[in-house]
Amino acid sequence: MIAPPLPLLLLSTITATADWSHYASDPGGSKYSPHRQINKSNVSRLRPAWTFRTGDLSDGRGASPVRSAFEATPIHIDGVLYFTTPFNRVIALDAESGKQLWAFDPQLDRDRPYNLFTHRGVAFWQSGADRRILFGTEDGRLFALNAANGQPHWTINLRDGVADAHPTKSYGMTSPPAIFENLAICGAWVSDSEPLGPSGAVRAFDVRSGKLVWRFDTLDPNSFENGSAKGRGGANVWSIMSVDPQRALVYLPTTSAAYDYYGGDRKGPNLYADSLVALNARTGQRVWHFQTVHHNIWDYDLPAQPMLIQSHNQPAVAQLTKQGFVFLFNRLTGAPLFPIEERPVPPSKIPGEQAHPTQPYPLKPPPVARQSMRPDELSNVTPESAKFCRDLASNAVFAPMYTPIGPERTILFPGTNGGVNWGGGAYDPASKTLYVNSMDVGMTFQLTPGREGASLPFRTRGAATNSSRFWDPNLYSCQTPPWGRLTAINMESGEFRWQSTLGEYDELTRRGVPKTGTPNLGGPIVTAGGLLFIAATNDSRFRAFDKDTGRELWQTRLPASGFATPMTYIGKKSKKQFVVIAAGGGNKYSTDYSDSLIAFALPD
Repeated sequence: MIAPPLPLLLLSTITATADWSHYASDPGGSKYSPHRQINKSNVSRLRPAWTFRTGDLSDGRGASPVRSAFEATPIHIDGVLYFTTPFNRVIALDAESGKQLWAFDPQLDRDRPYNLFTHRGVAFWQSGADRRILFGTEDGRLFALNAANGQPHWTINLRDGVADAHPTKSYGMTSPPAIFENLAICGAWVSDSEPLGPSGAVRAFDVRSGKLVWRFDTLDPNSFENGSAKGRGGANVWSIMSVDPQRALVYLPTTSAAYDYYGGDRKGPNLYADSLVALNARTGQRVWHFQTVHHNIWDYDLPAQPMLIQSHNQPAVAQLTKQGFVFLFNRLTGAPLFPIEERPVPPSKIPGEQAHPTQPYPLKPPPVARQSMRPDELSNVTPESAKFCRDLASNAVFAPMYTPIGPERTILFPGTNGGVNWGGGAYDPASKTLYVNSMDVGMTFQLTPGREGASLPFRTRGAATNSSRFWDPNLYSCQTPPWGRLTAINMESGEFRWQSTLGEYDELTRRGVPKTGTPNLGGPIVTAGGLLFIAATNDSRFRAFDKDTGRELWQTRLPASGFATPMTYIGKKSKKQFVVIAAGGGNKYSTDYSDSLIAFALPD
């Protein structure tokens, strides 16, 4: 049962966004700020106000082979910024000066098999004078800290009850928990390299005590044949959840069931994997769901935070996907607000695999990313790149989206990073416009027989490029540009308001190549000052765009790429508006590394 609406007075307090008290400004993931001190007329004057160096970075060549990615977005509470470093330390800064107030080190176990050292941030909870910072760690612990001094109230082992049978496999949190009333609702990043592994169950813990309150198991055994859901890993929530406090609903963007690319041992649609799931936030009971990919064998999981918006005079939720889709539903019932049709897709050529015969396609809005390519669309930005890409694509299969990976090398488009990734979108309530950055980067995969006695009969093998991406050694994508885009969508009509190219390669610009865009990770924010702020690109730039036209109004170079989502707030004492971005570089897209958190403001 859905809880009744809260009184208007209480609701106005919960939904206030001026403080940027949540990862995405508010519990519903809007990334909207009502501040207008920095606006179209003066943004060109924006300058660095302070820089804070965390000291936490790894390029994979030192004591640890694991690289770092500074993906955090700070929250702002009563003049203090709280954020996490790639090594999962929590730091509190004076928001005016950038001076450190305290730091808490959870002593992350750095010997576990992480893909990256990374973390996206913390959550805040308050009851009277009791203020707490909640965060999980990559090695699977949940902490509640005193917001005033960083001292822990309690810590629990998140692996208990979900990863006990898999002590060597990864299980932890890289995104902040969702907060509802006195509950911290937690997803997790889990190892999905084998079919059996840690559970992707979502759990709620009491903020005061750390005790488990409810658990939602993300695998429906009725949606898997032959009991194959038992003990299976995946279907977790590694990204950010959203909460509708007025209606006591929490929204989960789930991932694929393990293993990602072969599902012959998990026949069936595989609910509630790859689904937007709405739960009663007090009880964990499912209210509704929609599966965006049936029987996922492409790693097209849901990477982005669901966005709670208003559309068609209804409370709505928008879900962005790696495929570049925007799904829009009634927030209470799950009824689609734009038509969705099931379209036939190709069958699998792999013995034992049964690809689902159809996949859902929203008819509006149009996809924000390219969903296939032809051999005649190979890039020729330079002669060297053209040759490399021709060689990489030789004897490869160019096929429509949702073509199962087969024994031949296949161009998977979009690649497993999207499209859209965890940065998600930003929503302007005044114009009912959703803004989203996307990339056009494919991947090259094939399925090959596993070794004798292996847990699976087939495994993926990628091409000889970084992370099997369909790009050249300079990270120039192998299809014709643009390679990165910024799109504004009218969420009433489902039509694009504008599209702009996002990012550039200076060396190509100097050669006279029109602006190409670049791969990008991180998201935008939108302000009442008429601005859209975004870093995200691998060209180490931080940019501001006119939210009405898509025209670039300002840019600055960062010490490394800002693969994070910015945030903004008003200084408690100075009353100045600050815009903050984490510039860490690294990740999959950059060889430059930094540990800098940088605040920008207008000069006095």
